[in-house]
Amino acid sequence: MHTGKMHADEPDIGESLVHRLIASQFPGWAGLPVEPVVPVGTSNAMYRLGEDLVVRLPRTAGAADDVEKEHHWLPRLAPSLPAAIPVPLGRGGPAEGYPWHWSVFRWLDGANPAVGEVVEPGPLAADLADFVAALHRIDPADGPPSFRSEPLAARDAATRAAIAELHEAVDTGAALAVWEAALRASAPTGPAVWIHADLQPGNLLLVNGRLSAVIDFGCMGLGDPAVDLIAAWYLLPAHARGVFRTALRADDAAWARGRGWALSTALGELSYYRDTNPAMAAIARHVIHEVLTDDERAA
Repeated sequence: MHTGKMHADEPDIGESLVHRLIASQFPGWAGLPVEPVVPVGTSNAMYRLGEDLVVRLPRTAGAADDVEKEHHWLPRLAPSLPAAIPVPLGRGGPAEGYPWHWSVFRWLDGANPAVGEVVEPGPLAADLADFVAALHRIDPADGPPSFRSEPLAARDAATRAAIAELHEAVDTGAALAVWEAALRASAPTGPAVWIHADLQPGNLLLVNGRLSAVIDFGCMGLGDPAVDLIAAWYLLPAHARGVFRTALRADDAAWARGRGWALSTALGELSYYRDTNPAMAAIARHVIHEVLTDDERAA
């Protein structure tokens, strides 16, 4: 089975390639069954290897650049976090026509939350806040900048362009109002902290409705803690966002910046994936709707 391509110049990736890479570089795991992981990742193709392992192959050069960062930092972050995160077990190299480094991780059990259908959003909001708070407390010394380390103002042109492009799908007036409120919010006053920067449904695993693991740390690094507030709109219904916000003690400025980050990120995802990844586009539409219909008093 082939996962399908979502990016220009994406290499051919499939089960046969995974078998060949494992056989040549990790012969101790050769012969284990290989099965594509669903839902399909946007930055990495993932294949379950036997019962306990997963192979993660970057789809783009940018995602490939994250491999070294993940192998260096994830084992250092894991002991300080209240939920499991991927810890690499092996690092593969370019071979068999595949151009980049890639990883083998231990498989983490759990299921992605259903978008807009979280059964117990209050407890999940508390779990998310515990995870985010613990991540933000980790010593930032020598940490790399996050993929989303720039100030919101640096995203202004791209966000306005996406709003204009999506005018048939988005209430442009409401979107511009939220975006401009985010730009007016005061900048963070404290130092940059460790952030995940991509807390959305595909990157969380739940067991019995509670957070069991957070995955895909490709965007991790140091940045504005408000970036991780995007979880409020990506994962939680309006009535549960207060639990998350209160636990993290997010002030009005941070909440407005987080709302802006959620809107800008979802607009970019809808623009980029609407023709290549219907599931990702549907999540983006849901987030945009949640942001634009959120109670203004919550912003």
